[in-house]
Amino acid sequence: MSIAVELQSINIHDAKTHLSRIVEEVKRQQTPVIIAKAGKPQVKIVPIDNDLPTTRFGFMQKQIVPDNFDRLYEEEILIMFNGEAK
Repeated sequence: MSIAVELQSINIHDAKTHLSRIVEEVKRQQTPVIIAKAGKPQVKIVPIDNDLPTTRFGFMQKQIVPDNFDRLYEEEILIMFNGEAK
């Protein structure tokens, strides 16, 4: 058995005027809000799950950073700038 929950509906003019307040309420109450134009639903503002992953993925995933990362190519760089190495 499912219980239908009626979502709050806000007209587009009020949404433009009070967007910050609406967003804060959606976050706080964790309930979506419908924005309507001329009484017809257009979009729904929904809270984002706080359970989103905080780790980033990308081209460096699963690669090991060497221990001497901060000194890599130190001699070559010194030669380029000073014309001599340490």
